[in-house]
Amino acid sequence: MTLDLEIVGVQSEPAERSWTESDVALYALAVGAGHNDPLLELDFTTENSTGVETHVLPTFANLIIAGGVPAIGTYDPAGVVHAEQSFHLNHPLPPSGCARSTTTVTGIYDKGRAALVTWESTAIDVATDAELATVQTSIFIRGAGGFGGDRGPSPTSSMPEREPDVQVVTETRPEQALLYRLTGDRNPLHSDPEFAKRGGFSQPILHGMCTYGYTGRLLLHALCASDVRRFHSMTGRFTEPVLPGQDLTVHIWETATGHGANGFTDSPIRTAHFRTTSNGVTVLDRGRLTYTA
Repeated sequence: MTLDLEIVGVQSEPAERSWTESDVALYALAVGAGHNDPLLELDFTTENSTGVETHVLPTFANLIIAGGVPAIGTYDPAGVVHAEQSFHLNHPLPPSGCARSTTTVTGIYDKGRAALVTWESTAIDVATDAELATVQTSIFIRGAGGFGGDRGPSPTSSMPEREPDVQVVTETRPEQALLYRLTGDRNPLHSDPEFAKRGGFSQPILHGMCTYGYTGRLLLHALCASDVRRFHSMTGRFTEPVLPGQDLTVHIWETATGHGANGFTDSPIRTAHFRTTSNGVTVLDRGRLTYTA
């Protein structure tokens, strides 16, 4: 396998991705909305409920980026694991629309047995030219390291060392990965047993971004009173896989109040840290959320 180190810093050509209310509702269902009570969260799962305005889960911002993984060279896709994901919203997303996005590879780092690849994408609303979101992604490519490159940054954890202020428990379903793949991520790691074995797993695993979406949805309800206008940014580092059907627990620490205002309201910005576990094992770590008080 060979990675193209010259791609670092090069911006992609613009690409467009559109979505509809049906896409928004499917995504909400794919990250657990309405699973325990189909009459809850109708503002995310329906577009024609009486007196209910359709809203978009903030983590849907990660799906409006067109182009997918940048062309970074040749490698075995079975050796790819998600490392970290973050996004920053400038406006609540419309229930339907079209975004024009560009992507820049920001780093290819040599981690020894693996390579760490990072990139940043910006999505612009085609109809208004307003910037909708900025999304940062990083992946590990196992077996692609050892090329003598920079090891890259090694950030330290800033997670609070105390009991969480809030804990929220939810469940995933055995068919969760089959549902989530319909949102666009058709990686066979999440559906094909033979492909999963090539990746070192005993069975297909849940998409990391499904776990991420579940977590973001629970954070929205727990800290933002389900108001998408109050949800500003989210970041998290993937540490272990989740199997479809396993429970998830989100541990939340409310840590600080800022003095500025975000682009949605004039209220101060708050910061919270979070960690998601499954069966007592941390699966999403170093989580950080900013939202309006």
